[in-house]
Amino acid sequence: MSLERWAAVDEYYSKLLMPPDTVLQHALDRSNKAELPAINVAANQGKMLMILAQMQRAQRILEIGTLGGYSTIWLARALPDGGKLITLEYEQKHADIARENIKHAGLSDKVEIRVGPAAQTLPALVKEGVAAFDLIFIDADKPGYPEYFEWSMKLSREGTIIIADNVVRDGEVVNQKSDDERVQGIRAFNEVVTKEKRFNATAIQTVGCKGYDGFMIGIVTG
Repeated sequence: MSLERWAAVDEYYSKLLMPPDTVLQHALDRSNKAELPAINVAANQGKMLMILAQMQRAQRILEIGTLGGYSTIWLARALPDGGKLITLEYEQKHADIARENIKHAGLSDKVEIRVGPAAQTLPALVKEGVAAFDLIFIDADKPGYPEYFEWSMKLSREGTIIIADNVVRDGEVVNQKSDDERVQGIRAFNEVVTKEKRFNATAIQTVGCKGYDGFMIGIVTG
């Protein structure tokens, strides 16, 4: 099987289950025009995030890694009236593009973008005493995943769902000698997860238009 075939299947299901969406396409076009990295989730993955948030009946969502706001829009669409999504972005340029895309989507009242290193914005949330989140999506720099997960646990409650993207890395996650800091970041993250007794998780491999990767999903149990 090839990337071309995987991408064709993604396109097939996207057309079958996701009608053309001018708002989401605007977000992608605006991000591409601004030359943001093309590392956003695929359309079917974005809808999966939205469905998981709906299944969770999430009222409060935390996203670590905004980029151009594409996944942010998917997640925010799952929120009820009065729901809140806080998304953390390191790059000011990315945050500015995301803010425009979120405004265009009519979701500015539900989304708050915080700019700066997540290693600083996450502890700030804890210090502020914000209410626990119902769902947390981690999709940022991979070396930071272990720390982001530890802070996410502090911002969770029993029953919170935590999802981490890009945990397979073309299968390189099994290579303990990899010199790729992203692979080693995921391996370190996995070690932290296995030591956290209050988190029950699994990992799923995926193929598609984004290549061969996967995600981890788990629930806080106490």
